[in-house]
Amino acid sequence: MSSLFPALTEGRTDGLTDGRTDRPALRFGDRSLTYGELGAASGALAARIGGAGRVAVWATSALETAVAVVAALEAGVAAVPLNPKSGEKELGHILADSTPALVLAAPGDELPPPLRDLTRVDVDVRATGPVRHGEASVDDDPALVVYTSGTTGPPKGAVIPRRAVAATLDALADAWQWTGDDVLVHGLPLFHVHGLVLGILGPLRRGGSVRHLGRFTTEGVARELNAGATMLFGVPTMYHRIAQTLPDDPELAKALGRARLLVSGSAALPVHDHERIAAATGRRVIERYGMTETLMNTSVRADGEPRAGTVGVPLPGVELRLVEEDGSAITSYDGETVGEIQVRGPNLFTEYLNRPDATAAAFTADGWFRTGDMAVRDPDGYVRIVGRKATDLIKSGGYKIGAGEIENALLEHPGVREAAVTGEPDADLGERIVAWIVPADPESPPTVAELADHVANRLAPHKRPRVVHHLASLPRNDMGKIMKRALTRD
Repeated sequence: MSSLFPALTEGRTDGLTDGRTDRPALRFGDRSLTYGELGAASGALAARIGGAGRVAVWATSALETAVAVVAALEAGVAAVPLNPKSGEKELGHILADSTPALVLAAPGDELPPPLRDLTRVDVDVRATGPVRHGEASVDDDPALVVYTSGTTGPPKGAVIPRRAVAATLDALADAWQWTGDDVLVHGLPLFHVHGLVLGILGPLRRGGSVRHLGRFTTEGVARELNAGATMLFGVPTMYHRIAQTLPDDPELAKALGRARLLVSGSAALPVHDHERIAAATGRRVIERYGMTETLMNTSVRADGEPRAGTVGVPLPGVELRLVEEDGSAITSYDGETVGEIQVRGPNLFTEYLNRPDATAAAFTADGWFRTGDMAVRDPDGYVRIVGRKATDLIKSGGYKIGAGEIENALLEHPGVREAAVTGEPDADLGERIVAWIVPADPESPPTVAELADHVANRLAPHKRPRVVHHLASLPRNDMGKIMKRALTRD
């Protein structure tokens, strides 16, 4: 398999460069690299780490992280991105499980105790070396080992092959009409698929450029879009902040209106935020759906209908089906029948590292990956996620109900700032619907009866919440996802 990043080698022979390598590739704040500089720096580092097997990357939001991962991929070495916010116990587990030979970090970064026994290689972004072509690597060779969040046990290392990276990024290029002329802006962390694979490797595979904000701010988004950026990636918490800021910031609205593509992912974007952004900017946010083990599965297409509340249609090369609880496939899609999403295609991971039991359990006998996500599908193929099977599927009064649609309905109530929905045992209904609310006015929160009527009028009476808890905030992880297992009664 050739290099994942053809633009690194365009116009380079024997260390010489031509004008094409002067194109901007990466910018983090006031630090940047052209394609020529990135090729030289990653080539020098690749020569140092070649044959290492696996290398850990201290994945701060910095130029060094991008160079380290590109170098590992060009050297045919699997990179293990480490979340700098992880606790020592979690880091210890990841290192013991993945056994990296080295840790790559920015000069001056202080590493926590679990990493101090590893051989450290500082990443020099101004180093020069011959560009690697990746010709020794094959499609199924590991590119990344990305650890899952570990909500039901220690994190598992999903081994993502080179073919999955290439297949996902090329499918997104088709869906989003993504080219080397695009300039992406985002402030996502680089230890996760969204920020690293889509947000850094995506632009580099296309031959475009990325401007990383370091830390997300609406001012930074406006500045970069006004300065020629064409695409914005974010998570729902970021777009929620944008929606809140827009009424008092006409410059932000103007900047977003200039964007070619606004993309949200990692969790569902509430419909009311979709509508507020569209009303203020004239631009629709599109959503896509993926996970660590599958990279990307579906997306609203740039040339398709940006239907709020859906994650679009399967990407090229991805097979997707919904199944009943007994594993039988749902054959007729009506936009109402809830089933578990299963996917199959070149975008899938190969295994959970050192976990053959978990790997076997994750797949059906004929190769479909069990995502654990519940959805409905419209007759025209659009997919709407309603929640996780383990935490968001509520069986109440004989109905299968997805928490996501109730959360969206609750967020349309003016007295609700944030909302999460869970189920709890009920002797009569099997499960009753419980709403966890951050009220807009803590002094005057909406009542159970008020919210129940609000939901019943928008959805159906059997979907109304029976219990409401008021909170100061909802527990969220680094990607903005609500951690429902942390929602407990006081």
